[in-house]
Formats: sequence, C-alpha cells, structure tokens
Amino acid sequence: MQKNELPVVVIGAGPQGLAAAAHLVDRDQPVVVFEAGARAAAAVSEWGHVRLFSEWGELVDAAAARLLEPTAWQAPTMGYPTGAQWVSGYLAPLAAALGDRIRFGARVVGVSRRGRDRLVDAGRAEQPFTIHVETLDGREYRVDARAVIDASGTWSSPNPAGADGLPALGEKAAAELLDYRIPDYRKRTRYEGRHSVVVGSGHSAVTAVIALGRIARRDPATKVTWVLRRGAIGNTFGGGEADELPARGQLGVTAKEFVDAGLIDLVTGFRVEKITRDDGRVVLTSEDGRSLAPADHVAVLTGFRPDLSFLSELRLELDATLQAPIRIAAEIDPNLHSCGSVAATGARDLAQPEPDFYLVGAKSYGRAPTFLAMTGYEQVRSVVAELAGDHEAAARVELQLPDTGVCGGAGLFDSTGTGIGGSCCALPEKQLIQLGRAPASV
Repeated sequence: MQKNELPVVVIGAGPQGLAAAAHLVDRDQPVVVFEAGARAAAAVSEWGHVRLFSEWGELVDAAAARLLEPTAWQAPTMGYPTGAQWVSGYLAPLAAALGDRIRFGARVVGVSRRGRDRLVDAGRAEQPFTIHVETLDGREYRVDARAVIDASGTWSSPNPAGADGLPALGEKAAAELLDYRIPDYRKRTRYEGRHSVVVGSGHSAVTAVIALGRIARRDPATKVTWVLRRGAIGNTFGGGEADELPARGQLGVTAKEFVDAGLIDLVTGFRVEKITRDDGRVVLTSEDGRSLAPADHVAVLTGFRPDLSFLSELRLELDATLQAPIRIAAEIDPNLHSCGSVAATGARDLAQPEPDFYLVGAKSYGRAPTFLAMTGYEQVRSVVAELAGDHEAAARVELQLPDTGVCGGAGLFDSTGTGIGGSCCALPEKQLIQLGRAPASV
C-alpha cells in the first residue's frame, strides 16, 4: 500500500482524539484510533463525579455533531455537565458513531518511521510511520500510518507531591494512602470528622478544597489543610468576576470564602520533602522542616505531565520548560501568562520536525495547566485540514478563547504573605452567579 493510501492514526479516544477522528471522517480520510482503555473516554470516566466549568456548548465539537446528526443523539444545550454526563451525553455516542475505527484495549507503546530510527535522515519523510501496539492480553502488532495525531492526554502521568518534581522521600511507599486525582467527596463519611490535606494550587485542587469546605461546614470536627508550594497566594483564587468563564471564576471566589471563614487552613511556602506513615495516617514534612498534623487523607493535585516515552524515536521540538510544542510555549507558560486569552493554536503551531506528526489536546500543553476542551477542538480541526491538503482552512483561526481575568505570571516563588497578588482583577467580596452544585475543572 502506498503511503498516501494509509490511514491517519489517532492515539487516544478521549474528547480530542474522538473529535480528530470525526474531522477525518468529515473529510473522507481513513482513520484508526487506538485507545488503551476498554471504552471511549476512559480517563474522563475516572473523574466522572467532577463537574466541568465549561458549558455544554463549549464541550461538543462541530464535526462530531455533524457525524452524530443522523443518529438518535440529541445535542445537550445548557448547563455544566459532570464528567459522567459528558461521557454519556456526548463522548460515548460519538465513539459508537465512529464504530470499528476505534480499537479498544490497544496501547501504543512506540511510534517511529518504517525501517528508520531517529538517527537516519535518508528518505525519512517518505517512509510511513510504524505504530507499535500492545493489547490487553499481551499480544503485539504494528500498523503503518501516513500521519499520527497524538491525543493521549496526560491523565496517566500525575505529578508527585515532591516539591522538586520528583517523588518525595517515602512517597512511593505511601502511595496507596494518597490520591492523585480528585476524590469523590460525595462519599462524605470517609472525610467527616477527619483531617484531609490537599496539595496543589490549580483548578483540581480548588475543586477539592471546595468539596471539603462544604463537609467541614456541616461537621466542625472535620479539619482541612490546603498546601501551596509558593510563599504567597498570588493568583490561586483566579480572576473572579473578570473571568469570561463564569463557573471557573466562581471556583476561586468560593474557595476564598471558605478560607476566610476559617473552614480551610491555608499553608503557604510548604514544599513537600518527605512523607511518612503514622499509624495508618500520613505526615507531610516540608523542606524547611515544618510538619503537618497527621492526615487521614491526602489529595496530591499538583498537575500532570506528558508521557513522551513511546515517542523516543521521533524528532520533536519541545519547550525545555513545559515539554510542549515550542511555538506555543510562551502563550501557555504559567510563569509568563498575562491578561487576555491564550491564543488558539493550529497545525502550524503544533507542527514538529517529524513531518505529519502532531501533539494535540492536553498533551500539547505539556505541563501547563490551562487547557480547555474548546482549545483541543480547534487544534484538531486545523490539523486535520492540513493533513487533508486544505491549507487555507488549517491557517484560519475559528476560536476566540475566553479571558481568564488573571494578569501577570505566577509571581515570585519565594515571596511571602497571604495577600491576593498577581491579579489585576480583584476578587469581588460576593459573586452573584448561581450555578447550583459547584462546577469543577476542565
């Protein structure tokens, strides 16, 4: 088979991988999707209890909606779904519409060029990609592809609690006592009357803090400690009413209310060096020698990082700090990000020295924490247009991302104090947005 007759391989059947496949079908391009899990959106299902801060209209890709039109699917139009509702109301029906183009239980363990490792220049671009796959029962096989879209996400690679980016001393030994994703705090009896610690400053951490704050409000015996590595709060509480995603802004407002009410003990400048067991509980010790009271539960919500191990034979150009495509790094770097929305990214921004290979979705942001579903949908629209030869559509920008309301970067890492700095958009004392149950990340 000639290279141009081969399919495009999409790695991952999450929101962006499924959208990429829908765009390829929309343009009559052959596609094969490899999904390590047993079903579509397996990662989303793992945080199905979490409510998103994006509304339904921002969570459905246009090409996917066109693919679903002939089916019995009804497009949800209003509200903020949970992860489980996103799956049942959109992602699972989309996977069903894509049918046998998706191979489940198929983990991609390597991507290269046929007959050429990363050292070989001669004829490299003319050779198809070769995708090495392992199945759940241990079988191995290879598939050739004319292009590869890696939408495998970062969910499988959570960051550790250790402040230096490596597991803290004792962290691996205590791993079964730690949660690296947002726990299901609806199971309140596991947390009532106990001490819970949340490590992290992003939207996932804020979501966890809010859930625990509500438990503490009902049960005064419940103790909640929120650990920040930075010496000052900075823009942890976000942009408030200046955030153009109201539910995202409301997260920070609510978290601040719980801290101000004394329901959350906020500890700054705490950089975890050691984790020890204490009679079935966990003690976190910082690099400056401080130790927290023994905790019954610890949620390590310090973000995620991309798994690049199976891409070792490809020629990639990634930012040294974020491990994201170098052309988009300055836009998404939390050390630099300023007022105004992050610009939409397309095929030109995501292109690599390895022709016809693209990182999309959360993985394209590397370690940056600011990814939105609508960003990924614009990415795959542009990338697929480029692969289909529609260069004009690939270059066109069809998305204006919402402003975060946050000015400046993350602030000085070692500065101290608890004032709200790093934001030009002061938080209001009270938000009037009523959204029912607290929306959460993504």
